[in-house]
Amino acid sequence: MNNSAISDCLNEEQGQILVELARATICDNLQCPVQPAKDAGLQEALSSPVFARKRGVFVTLHKKGQLRGCIGTLVGRESIADGIRDNALNAAFHDYRFKPLTVEEIDDLEVEISILTEPVLLEYKGEEELKTVLRPGIDGVIIRQGGASATFLPQVWKQLPEAENFLNHLCLKAGLPADEWRRENIKVGTYQVQHFSEKK
Repeated sequence: MNNSAISDCLNEEQGQILVELARATICDNLQCPVQPAKDAGLQEALSSPVFARKRGVFVTLHKKGQLRGCIGTLVGRESIADGIRDNALNAAFHDYRFKPLTVEEIDDLEVEISILTEPVLLEYKGEEELKTVLRPGIDGVIIRQGGASATFLPQVWKQLPEAENFLNHLCLKAGLPADEWRRENIKVGTYQVQHFSEKK
């Protein structure tokens, strides 16, 4: 993961504010008790202009090391802060792969947020070159073919470090045959992220 690849980087403190925002948004939806002073401090911190920038964001939830939800937007159509709020709720309650989160799971929940660069269409010639131009651990990857599309954040390279396997699974996620990335009519885009996880 190469956070320095992003211009206008958030610093660690700002990243942790967004992580806290994601958790607070989920807790508020579940009506968990929140200390008023802590809530006021978060709202004051969010007044910084950096959080008003428009960027693509993802919120990823893990429970005891296992994925519990992950939803986001590739392009920034709203502020970073609003994107974190919306996608925290989507990841917790509207990821079709999982049942909605319950209040009993909160203590076991691990929250991670990702701030994306603008995606760019990747230019390459043939499947072999595609495998060599992708940068494991750095590039998030998008594939599109017709109405089918899917993305993997750069963090997914940890589970799928080989480019061929990575692309196979990404095609399957899009509902395409695993080897569809080898076809000429597939479009591949890349982006980078800056990600922050809760400090336990």
